Amino acid sequence: MLEGFLKILKKEKVKVLLQFIKFGLVGVSNTAVSYILYAAIIFLLRGLSWDQDYIFANVVSFTISIFWAFYWNNKYVFLEEKKGTRRMWKALGKCFLAYGFTGYILDNILSYIWIQRLGLSRYIAPALNLVFSAPVNFLLNKLWAFREEN
Repeated sequence: MLEGFLKILKKEKVKVLLQFIKFGLVGVSNTAVSYILYAAIIFLLRGLSWDQDYIFANVVSFTISIFWAFYWNNKYVFLEEKKGTRRMWKALGKCFLAYGFTGYILDNILSYIWIQRLGLSRYIAPALNLVFSAPVNFLLNKLWAFREEN
């Protein structure tokens, strides 16, 4: 009985590890989309003397990238075990809230610290934010946004 339990536990750990790897791959593409949009907005706003241009760029690029991430996480990472158990609009709303917490709140607080307090580049700050936001995002999406309802 204990052997069977350990075998199931091991399979579950492998499943979670594979999900995390897939989430990471989607995250890399999502980060590329978000960063390209972020840098383009910063570049387009470069003539303005606006200290918070990075916040505007972060909000716009992150909002667009949430839809990118939702599509690929739903299709590739957090697959439904039973067809029809996930309500798409509810999952999208939860996904938006999960990414919103890390992307709008956590990333902007960290960006403020990196840029305004520590003097780091507006182009480097988003990369540092990933160290904190990626693991939090995975847990929020796995345990809440894409959790199957019974």
